[in-house]
Amino acid sequence: MNVLAILAIVVKDPESTVKINELLHENAKYINGRMGIPQKERNLSVISVILDAPQEVLNALSGKLGMLKGVTSKLLLAK
Repeated sequence: MNVLAILAIVVKDPESTVKINELLHENAKYINGRMGIPQKERNLSVISVILDAPQEVLNALSGKLGMLKGVTSKLLLAK
């Protein structure tokens, strides 16, 4: 069963963006929307992703993103 979720990604190391994009591309069939907002004055970027996916996929994606250098990810699930 799929769950609707918002994945928040904070990127402090721009070199991680290639791997972030690879992981998101691998899960493209679950993505409903994506928005990236650069925060130049803070030297970071924020990416929000809306997903409709199985819980296992969401957890795995968030975990893989969180292991990248300079990347923090948090998952918010709809009830």
